[in-house]
Amino acid sequence: MVAFRPLASGAVTARLADIAAQAGVSEATVSRVLNGKPGVSATTRESVLAALDLLGYERPVRLRQRSAGLVGLITPELENPIFPAFAQIIGQALTRQGYTPVLATQTPGGSTEDELVEMLVERGVAGIIFVSGLHADSTADMERYTRLQGQGVPFVLINGFSEKVNAPFVSPDDRGAVRLAVTHLAALGHRRIGLAVGQKRFVPVQRKIEGFVASMADVLGRTEEQAQELVQHSLFTLEGGQAAATALIASGCTAIVCASDMMALGAIRAARQQGLSVPDDVSVVGFDDSPLIAFTDPPLTTIRQPVAAMSQAAVNALLEEIGGTPAPHSEFVFLPELVVRGSTAAAPAVRSTPVPPQQPSSGVTRGTPDPTEV
Repeated sequence: MVAFRPLASGAVTARLADIAAQAGVSEATVSRVLNGKPGVSATTRESVLAALDLLGYERPVRLRQRSAGLVGLITPELENPIFPAFAQIIGQALTRQGYTPVLATQTPGGSTEDELVEMLVERGVAGIIFVSGLHADSTADMERYTRLQGQGVPFVLINGFSEKVNAPFVSPDDRGAVRLAVTHLAALGHRRIGLAVGQKRFVPVQRKIEGFVASMADVLGRTEEQAQELVQHSLFTLEGGQAAATALIASGCTAIVCASDMMALGAIRAARQQGLSVPDDVSVVGFDDSPLIAFTDPPLTTIRQPVAAMSQAAVNALLEEIGGTPAPHSEFVFLPELVVRGSTAAAPAVRSTPVPPQQPSSGVTRGTPDPTEV
């Protein structure tokens, strides 16, 4: 039985039968609504809430009218500059629409994603945008998102797709991104190209590996087994990139594609610690095109994640959900861009021979290139 307080004074326990009769639904349906359970249509949910109001009972905290002005934004961290970039653009887009973003960030030893969600729901947010959350972890329990839907909170998820979650997803084309990098490096004469990525349980990592295996086969004629031997798993950090690159360089790689710009900076450090030059001895490609990454030494060649377009798409989808016209519950995939800077050059073995002309240092390649150009 659920306890309520009448709006006037005192405390009483509302009978489910009274609410059910007023709303014209079963007591079981009333119970599901009051406890935030899924399986109830939006129309029925509103009927039950209206019955509560008509009977003079105060709604439970989780069911009170949500503020039209607050939208939660959950990120895994802020040390990687790509996450502040998402937060800034999403925040600006929400502000232009009259909403106030509430940034909730996980920290080591701090609040978990579930705790942050609970905090945001208690504050009556109109919706939530998740950036690289547990939805990207293929081993995580996706039931948490079903429960959130049962509480009537709209949400959109960025980076990492799951068929188990019935919500809009926004992602970059991870497979196409790696193909861009491999094709670029192959055009420079590199034949032994390594891939430094995070843990395999993450969906973006799985997709990058798929793109790597396919492009190594198409561009360089490598078998799946040969390509898999050139994949190193580590953490999405500078130290993780350094560890992965150390192993790849030891295996004879002259070029390394990294799953993040932070990992790429670690790869450059690994090369220098071994007395190697980037890009003369080892070429390095990052992923994200994080703010200020163009000013590293050397300026980093990277795959630009379309943060602005993805952020705006996520905000648009969420506002449609909030407005009662849900966006398609599918994945919106955005094409990446190859930004060529100073961390890639001709492979050492072919530097003395002509190579295909490179793009200018500010060049950007959009979409997936034609392998016949290699």
